[in-house]
Amino acid sequence: MSMACSTISASQRAEALRSRILEEKRTRGAACTEAQALIVRYRSLRANAGLPRRIRCGLRTRDCLLALRFLIDDYDLLAGRPLFSLDSLPVSQGGKVSEADYQQAELFLSQFGPEPGQTGHCELDRTRAFEVGLDALGRELDARARGSQGAKAETYQAFALAVAGLSGMITHATEAVEAAIPAASAARQDELRRLADSCRRVAHHPPHSFLDALHLLWFIDLGVQHADQAVLVGPGHLDRTLWRFYQHDLAAGTLTQNDALELIEALYFHVNHVIPDGLAIPVMVGGRDAAGRDVTNELSYLCLEALRCTRLVYPTVGLCWHAGTPADLIKRAVDLISQGYATPALFGDETIQRGLRLYGVPAAESHLYINSACVEITPVGASNVWVASPYFSTCQILLDEINAQAAANTPAATFADFLAAYLKRLGERILQDGVVAHNGQRELRRQHGGKPLQSVFTNDCIARGQDIDEGGARYNWVECSFVGLANLADSLAVVRAEVYEHHTLDFPLLARILADNFKDHEPRRQRFLNAHAKYGNADAGVDALVATVVEWIKTQCARHKMTPDNSHFVPGSFCWIMHEHLGRNCGATPDGRPAGIPFADGAGPAQGRERGGPTSAILSTTSWDHAPLIGGVAYNMKFNRALFDSAESTQRLEALLVTYLRRGGFEVQVNVVDHDTLLKARANPEAYRDLVVRIGGYTDYFTRLAPGMQDEVMNRTEFQRC
Repeated sequence: MSMACSTISASQRAEALRSRILEEKRTRGAACTEAQALIVRYRSLRANAGLPRRIRCGLRTRDCLLALRFLIDDYDLLAGRPLFSLDSLPVSQGGKVSEADYQQAELFLSQFGPEPGQTGHCELDRTRAFEVGLDALGRELDARARGSQGAKAETYQAFALAVAGLSGMITHATEAVEAAIPAASAARQDELRRLADSCRRVAHHPPHSFLDALHLLWFIDLGVQHADQAVLVGPGHLDRTLWRFYQHDLAAGTLTQNDALELIEALYFHVNHVIPDGLAIPVMVGGRDAAGRDVTNELSYLCLEALRCTRLVYPTVGLCWHAGTPADLIKRAVDLISQGYATPALFGDETIQRGLRLYGVPAAESHLYINSACVEITPVGASNVWVASPYFSTCQILLDEINAQAAANTPAATFADFLAAYLKRLGERILQDGVVAHNGQRELRRQHGGKPLQSVFTNDCIARGQDIDEGGARYNWVECSFVGLANLADSLAVVRAEVYEHHTLDFPLLARILADNFKDHEPRRQRFLNAHAKYGNADAGVDALVATVVEWIKTQCARHKMTPDNSHFVPGSFCWIMHEHLGRNCGATPDGRPAGIPFADGAGPAQGRERGGPTSAILSTTSWDHAPLIGGVAYNMKFNRALFDSAESTQRLEALLVTYLRRGGFEVQVNVVDHDTLLKARANPEAYRDLVVRIGGYTDYFTRLAPGMQDEVMNRTEFQRC
């Protein structure tokens, strides 16, 4: 039985939903969502003044959930599309909001202590809710509260309040569906009744069907993101979470494969409706279980296939590749890539699991990971990991060291001495800007924070009786990120050759040339850029510099521990958009890069420097160990769309990607788009507003990127052959 309304075709529905979402993003933005949450938080905290902080936090989360209202129309195959509007607040939440109310709310909330740092970036553990349902889960929490004292009792009460609010929120979604039934066509009425029955069930009881499970998964993720303001909570491993429900419904004859595909597409559309542009929401497929067995199933293929219909920026679908991954799953992913889809990306399962074990994740758990948003890895269902905290501009620190050498009476006598001085300076920045600063933020979060709903679905918060902001999660790492490694290696190679081997300049002259942005030194800039080996061309001398720096970064980060439980300070080389931002604010560098130009966009070569083709670039990028950089290693490749006009060319692309992964590559993503299309999109953005490209680990709409970021994408090497 088809889930779709008989009067609307699948293609009509998809086009209507895509157009609606793109228009909403253009006109609504994120401000309305934030304003609604702010008003409800203010009214809740004000009404409950005098109660213990943790109880007020639980009431705040509950009230934010209960205040949310929902929309549904003939195109929605899932309930739960939220209405973000200040005018939609119920009378119980104070009704319509004036500008004065908004100003008063901001003033009132300013008295509470700051809650800095990151949120979300995880896949939740929804297992208990799926097993016993929300009512039984709430009763368990109430019982724990009655059996505890002090802070633990308050924490469990807050957890129970949050679960009650989630149940109430789902009830409101049920009511929205029921309200739409009378005006609907007869065929649509039957569909709406199924949706209402499903929502009514999961508001209190465990899911029984594939539809139920999708609904409960969506409502939990939405509730945590909205009420606890824990952004970037992703659906994650849908092929594992939903598999038993899919099997059951297929066997019962109540679901077809096409029904399941349409429902996954509906989930993807909901995600795009809710999440502002410029972020990342992960779905991951494939991989292995604790015994090392491949877990690919039919849903793995459907999660990939759903991208053909939705063709929007979310979610980013990652494939966990290992040697036993079915060949046809890889083929499905590569087929999408070759047709210009900016997602999926491929992740090296063995490399990532090995890295997780380095940081103490038991072997039995190391298969349970998610790319928390872009490529940063966090353990599933147990994470309070802060990612990309902070970003370090490796090249700016290099300029600082060059200036220090220029001012020194006795500069470093050898290149080894200079490199040691640079690494020492980088280590000081790691300690001060990373460890000290973020431990301070963690302490403020412990004192003032609270995310009771996220805590309920994060191990081991319930077992410990601690909120996630107070250290309840099993894993509390901080993952920092080092930007511009390729530019750094290329620059170090130039310093080694020009200053120490050929003695063509000294540090005072080099510092002046760079400070002047190569003014009157264009021939020298061209020599720096073109006469020296560059990372990305399988040159052992330059590649070894990356390996040396990465090994030192790993060792240096391992020296430091993070509050509240002496967690790891974990490195990565993930960039998001920071390679453009940090490059824009950095002066000229010895690799021949002028001031203000973006750095390399991840672990691969700097833009335009791959002269030996994609194979050489892969050899360089995998010449060093990616596993310790669990904070994320992204490798971007770009091919001209015209290349993939035959099955043979697609097979060559697949072989390249698998070679990268077999050699220990962490993650690889591909843009298949031609330069002319990007030029047309820049000139006529309205006509190309759904053109999606891969950036530094995530996908985004090309036309909404800043001009500098558009330039960066366009300037990447476009391989003309595989």
